[in-house]
Amino acid sequence: MSEKNSPLGIGMKSSAGAVIFAVRVQPRASRDEVAGAMDGAIKVRLRAPALENRANDALVELLADLLRTPKSAIRILSGDRSRIKRVEVQGVTEQQVLSLLARGKH
Repeated sequence: MSEKNSPLGIGMKSSAGAVIFAVRVQPRASRDEVAGAMDGAIKVRLRAPALENRANDALVELLADLLRTPKSAIRILSGDRSRIKRVEVQGVTEQQVLSLLARGKH
């Protein structure tokens, strides 16, 4: 497993066909989008509220759509009830994750 910071300052780990990275979620936003990098994490704005796991479900759905991967390939490793989460995505590369920053609007 290798851990490194991307050129944009986002900490990522690659391991066994998966990429692990930090996400900072802003619930109850006006639209679902990737809004850049913030404090070593990818900032994601979600319309869903942080109630009854709705924001987590919306995060998984948005990442699956943007990365063109099944929702079952995405797992929230930590931060289930926090704005800062560690996310693991199977079957993608670090470059694909970094490309979210360039095309984040949904």
